[in-house]
Amino acid sequence: MFHVGGARSALFNWAVARQATDGRFVLRIEDTDQARNKPEWVEGIITALAAIGISETDPTFEGPYFQSSNAAAHTAAALGLFDEGKAYYCDCKREQVIERTGKPDGGYDGYCRERGLTAAAGRLLRFRTPDSGETVVADRIRGATAFPNAAIEDFGIARGDGSPLFLLANTVDDVEQKITLVIRGEEHLTNAGKQQLLWEALGQTPPAWAHLPVIVNEARKKLSKRRDKVALEDYLAEGYLPAAMTNYLMLLGWGPRDNGTEIRPYAELEAQFDIADVNKANAFFDVAKLRAFNGDYIRALDPSAFIDACQPWLQAPHAPWAATDFDPSVFATVAPLAQSRIAVLGEITANVDFLFLPEPVVDEAAWSKAMKPGAADMLAAAATQLASVDWNAEAIRAGIEAAAATQGLKLGKAQAPVRVAITGRTIGLPLFESIEVLGRERTLARIEAARTKLT
Repeated sequence: MFHVGGARSALFNWAVARQATDGRFVLRIEDTDQARNKPEWVEGIITALAAIGISETDPTFEGPYFQSSNAAAHTAAALGLFDEGKAYYCDCKREQVIERTGKPDGGYDGYCRERGLTAAAGRLLRFRTPDSGETVVADRIRGATAFPNAAIEDFGIARGDGSPLFLLANTVDDVEQKITLVIRGEEHLTNAGKQQLLWEALGQTPPAWAHLPVIVNEARKKLSKRRDKVALEDYLAEGYLPAAMTNYLMLLGWGPRDNGTEIRPYAELEAQFDIADVNKANAFFDVAKLRAFNGDYIRALDPSAFIDACQPWLQAPHAPWAATDFDPSVFATVAPLAQSRIAVLGEITANVDFLFLPEPVVDEAAWSKAMKPGAADMLAAAATQLASVDWNAEAIRAGIEAAAATQGLKLGKAQAPVRVAITGRTIGLPLFESIEVLGRERTLARIEAARTKLT
């Protein structure tokens, strides 16, 4: 799963890298936790990145690099910090620390600093943080953030067997890959102070930092995979266009300085992007707005491109009809009607299924709403008219209007039972054009079936 928050971070990184002379976008797979490392997940990340325009074939793209392949450098760095007295081994258990300090969440108290312990199973190598002063993280979004060193506990950097923990492995990899700017979520801001200390302890100049605001849902709670739809793949699978997703994600917490239209190609957004302009406030992931964006992108497609884009939803497993019942030429006829109405490509199936199924899928709520007393008479009158009119949308409309007049109904009310009888729903493609494409024989058969059901 590729989180939409990760996708936004990737796009911001990509924009900065492409703006810079000889800029590089580095994809690193932090795979030291083997239980959470599967080859198909890596492929999923690369595929998701490619969907939003971050392609591994682009010269700006580097990687993927695997953190596990740099284990020797991580171990060497850990041992070097120990040899220089910048780190020490600790055998304290959490319960012992709590017993000493009386603070369940008070952090480590430095008990093992001077005990002279060496590496052994069950021991943790801790980084010795300064006792005074402060570490200032110059953040390009949030400004200078100061961390009092006395408040930074001596944090773990490696296990007793020499295998690194995240903070050290991440820092060593950044150093070796010459990372100059780290753009990531604000949940890592507290780590930045610790990592900056590690950079300095390793004799290196820390990178610039930029911590992005949290993305929240409509309840203004941080997006969570347990509660919200957060996977980029899920949105794409529903029929959100990659270009629309890219456009929308770029505007989560940032906007172009020219205050122009929000709907615009990625290249224009990239040209204007400045990480310093990212808003410090939380960014609201507005699904309704994303849906509107996607609808605009769908309507902007060339008709043939729209037909091509719909194909996955016109075939198994999405399509409810038999493959032999699908007629591409019929779909091409109604495609322009659907293109102006749907907001997500996945909606195409329900809009056209009445054309390719032997019988319409009847929505019971729609049936109850449309088939009021008198509906059977309206259907009978419509059948009489449609049996002899010229078969085109204009004549079909005139025929149903004439039938409505015999029942003392306006066209709007008269259409409802006819639409439900033919399509199974109260909303959908324009009715008269739909009837024309369906054909006289099938139209009359469905009207008769509905009358029979009503009587």
